[in-house]
Amino acid sequence: MADIESARKAFDRFDLNGDGLISAAEYKSAMAQLGDFHVTETVAEAVIGSKDANGDGLLTFDEFWAALRQD
Repeated sequence: MADIESARKAFDRFDLNGDGLISAAEYKSAMAQLGDFHVTETVAEAVIGSKDANGDGLLTFDEFWAALRQD
């Protein structure tokens, strides 16, 4: 994902309640909507935790964007 506009659109797909944060529950739900029903709450928490720079259990757009640029 090369540009910030595409990243923002992707982030918004995961931020289901529009609060500017992606929770593990939102991640799990968004993945299910995308057809990946194997993402459990535990897996979602691990994915969020691995990218969560401040350790609050949620992803901000800045954390999401930083993670995309690392990969």
